[in-house]
This record gives sequence, C-alpha cells and structure tokens, in this order.
Amino acid sequence: MRFLIPSLAAIALIASPAAAQLRPLVAPPESAAKANSDGVDVFVVNEGPEAAPVTAPETIDTIAKDGTALTLELIRSTTDTAPVPPGGFAKLRYRLAPLRPDAPQVATAIPRAPRPEEPGETQIADSHGLASGFLGRFRPYEPTYVAIGSGQENTKAQFSFAMRPFGGTGVLSYLNVAYTHTFFWAFNRASAPITTTIYSPEVFVDVPVGEQVNVAFGYRHSSNGGGPRDSVDANRLYLRVNKAFDLGRGWRLDVAPQGWVFFGTRGVARDLDRFWGNAGITASIAQRDGLKLQVYGRGDPTSGRGSAELFLSYPLQRIGGDVGLYLFGQAFTGYGETLPRYNQQATTARIGIALTR
Repeated sequence: MRFLIPSLAAIALIASPAAAQLRPLVAPPESAAKANSDGVDVFVVNEGPEAAPVTAPETIDTIAKDGTALTLELIRSTTDTAPVPPGGFAKLRYRLAPLRPDAPQVATAIPRAPRPEEPGETQIADSHGLASGFLGRFRPYEPTYVAIGSGQENTKAQFSFAMRPFGGTGVLSYLNVAYTHTFFWAFNRASAPITTTIYSPEVFVDVPVGEQVNVAFGYRHSSNGGGPRDSVDANRLYLRVNKAFDLGRGWRLDVAPQGWVFFGTRGVARDLDRFWGNAGITASIAQRDGLKLQVYGRGDPTSGRGSAELFLSYPLQRIGGDVGLYLFGQAFTGYGETLPRYNQQATTARIGIALTR
C-alpha cells in the first residue's frame, strides 16, 4: 500500500492524533451540499514504524473547494477496524455535522437574504381569534429594539421589517417592500412625551450576484409626519452593494457601501443633503448565536458634516435560559439622528433589548 502515499500528499492535511503516529488526511468535498449528500473520505496514514490500531477524531474542521467552512463527523459504521501497518492507511467516512441549537456553529455557507417559498398563508389561532398572513415572506430588516440612555430624548425605539410580495424565481421575486418606524421618547422628562417620530417606507429590488454579493436599487421616503410649517422630508433613490466574507468558525463580515440622490421637496430642511451627504457605508462582523458589531456612517465631504452610528448585540440565550432576545447597545454621534434637528450635532449612547439585529 506504500505506492498510494504520494497521491495522498496532494490531499489537505487536517490534524495529528495524540499518538503522533496516525495522521488523518481529508479529500476536500466540492461543497457543503456534496459533503451532506455523498459524505467525505478521510484516510488515516500510519507514519510510525509499527502497526497501530485505527484512531480518528470524532469531528474534523475543513474547507470545501468552494471556500465554505465545514465541520465533519465520523460515521463509525464505515470505519476500518484492522490495525494499520507501517506506511499503510485506513479509509474512514465522514459526513457533514448537523447544526446544534445550543452552541455556535461553523458556518456551512454564507447566507444570502432569505428567499422563503411558503405554499400559502400561515394561520395562527389564539384568544384574539384566527389571524392569517403570508408570514414566510416577512423578514427582519433594520434592528428592532428599545434602548435607554443619554441625550435630549433618552429613549430610542425602532421597528423594522421587509417583505417580498411575489414568490417564485421570476423577476418580480426580487421586489421588496419595507417599513421602518423610529421614535424618540423623553422618558426622563415630566409626562414622558414621545417627542419625535420618523416614518420610513421603502421599496427596492434586491438581486444576488454570485454567492457573496447582493445589489439593491430602491426608493426610500423618510418623514417626521409634520405639517407645512415643520415637515422634514427626505425622498431618495439609492444604490447599495453588500459583500459578505466568511471568516470561519461561524464569523461573517459584511461591507455595504451605498449612494443616493435626493429629489422632490424636503419640507423645511432644504439643506438636508449638507448634513446627511449622498453616500454612506455599513460594516458588520457577527458570529451566529454570538456577538455582532455593526457601524454605519454617512456624510458630505464638501461640508465636513456627517454621522456615525454603532450597534452592539449579544443573544440573551447565551447568558442563560431560552430567551429569544438580544442585549443591545446603540450609540450615535454627528448630525441628523432626529429629523427636526437634522442640522444640530449630538452624541448619545443607549442600552436596551432588541427583538432582531
């Protein structure tokens, strides 16, 4: 069996057993899907001078040929049991390890924006009666949270979702509608008034380009809901590109530059572009079931004005109990956190709870 060893030298090296005599070598699969359907061959090579019993790790981390990070688990029914002679090898079979809900996982692929295909409406019955909706087409969009801290309006809350009206795989399946509702609550003042509300409906087309890039073009309206004397409106056409990077061990990096143009009336904020600018960028690093850090910046280089916002979140489920919420931190510095004071600089920091991130 010695003549097979040179051909195995081209196979990726993974790990050495504790005895340092048997060395597992894995033939990288084409993709996670192939590893799941066909399994993966692993050869345990005896590099010692004496015969050795077969020993192999229960799990092996490797990289598929398409760049996907994988965790494989041993299939014991396919393990050779005869001792491995010096210079020989034993053939083992591994398969893609299933995801465990109680621990962070090695990413099997970089997920795109979800494209659920629900066959019909979802019905939910409770004490309120029967409610129905095409819930499989809804998804989180911007973070949904409540956070309290510093600033003139010390509490900030936001609700955001997106939906695909059309299913299937045709051109209309890329169409999305979204809504983000943000309000500021002066909880530290008498009667605790809600001082500012921002309404942001949106419609956009989001198209995956390759495995790790999404391109979106859309329209977004933001308004404080005011009248002729105090209305602040922002009508924008934008182009956004998101590039994802698989960092391994369940970590993912996203970078999303975007640019926009204003059109239509802006209410009393005719110089809004001088404070918001015409471009921004979002960057986030996150681990599934773990920490996520996201930063968003926008501005106008010609005026030197702009803003930056930071989000930091961590699943409460990891801290203790089966709690489907996140510990959430939010901070802002610059211009335009609230529309009525778009031309006033402010720095705030808040902490709270998020439903989505």
